[in-house]
Amino acid sequence: MRARYGVPLGITAVGAAGLAYATGIEPRLFRLRRVTVPVLPPGARPLRVLQVSDIHMVSGQRRKQRWLQSLAGLRPDFVVNTGDNLSDPEAVPEVLDALGPLMSFPGVYVFGSNDYYGPKPRNPARYLLEKAQGKHGLNGNEPVVGAVHNPWEDLRDGFDAAGWRNLTNTRTRVKLPTAEGFDLAFTGLDDPHIKRDRYTEVTGGPDPSADFSIGVVHAPYLRSLDAFTADGYPLVLAGHTHGGQLCIPFYGALVTNCDLDTGRVKGLSTHESGGHRSYLHVSAGCGANRYTPVRFACPPEATLLTLTAA
Repeated sequence: MRARYGVPLGITAVGAAGLAYATGIEPRLFRLRRVTVPVLPPGARPLRVLQVSDIHMVSGQRRKQRWLQSLAGLRPDFVVNTGDNLSDPEAVPEVLDALGPLMSFPGVYVFGSNDYYGPKPRNPARYLLEKAQGKHGLNGNEPVVGAVHNPWEDLRDGFDAAGWRNLTNTRTRVKLPTAEGFDLAFTGLDDPHIKRDRYTEVTGGPDPSADFSIGVVHAPYLRSLDAFTADGYPLVLAGHTHGGQLCIPFYGALVTNCDLDTGRVKGLSTHESGGHRSYLHVSAGCGANRYTPVRFACPPEATLLTLTAA
């Protein structure tokens, strides 16, 4: 009798322990990942870029807020926020408070779909199955049908008031006081996941009068990566994927929630298009949708990228 029920009970216990870890422990194991990217012009001094992404703030997440505030101690040359700051329409003040110390540094931002629209409950098993089958993205009308409007305008106004530059389908320049006036050019897109990206409005490639140019987008859909790379951008920063969120140890991610391959779901890689090659960095982010608040073998993160001369 003991042998008959021992194996199923053991499997159930392991499954329960894994679920408890994925929901109660790993989502709070915030970490900083450090990456070196040899991409700057010859002779340029290194630049420290802090990328934060996919915060998915829910009211009351004090540990996450304190951790984000602590990142200001890194004293980056500039900050890039690649979107999905919200997972709760009431959390705008907490996002601004958490990022407040970082907004004392130069920064740029794009928004993701969860900044515009509140999440809806979904069956996690169905979600994973759909992504594994390659179903991702939303059509032109889906986001506004029955969706909860998030107060993204308040978030935008808070970022703008602090001096961060809005990269919604636009281009901008930032001079870095910490780097002897190093002149950075940024080109950003609105979220391709909900088809708000308009590359035709920013086409033209890197600004030849700037010292260095970077492409920024929330979701690393191939059409956006192809466009940035074919135009000659040496570096593209993105988020959205959560690093796969639920990964298999020693194997990796099962899904990316876009048409990017799982081998590049997070971290530094390269992308080729139109005879050009770009470095691509995808942040695994530091949060998750409030209705699927789980992570396994994919801790929440921010990344400090050190850009060095090629």
